[in-house]
Amino acid sequence: MRQATFSELRSHAKQYFDLVEAGESVRVVRNGKPVADIVPVAQDLPSWKRGSVQPLVIEGVSLSSLILEERESGL
Repeated sequence: MRQATFSELRSHAKQYFDLVEAGESVRVVRNGKPVADIVPVAQDLPSWKRGSVQPLVIEGVSLSSLILEERESGL
């Protein structure tokens, strides 16, 4: 993470935002204390492309198993 004073950020904003756009984070300090982190915005991915998919489970049974059982029984 890069660090910049508030004055440096104001004077060279384009350079710092170019870094953020490239995926790097910038911490802004004023009087030696951190006041903000500028971080890249996460790309909006459809839910099915995100890696955190968890199977649905109801009362210890897989939801997909319940659906398959209903299809087989003709309900």
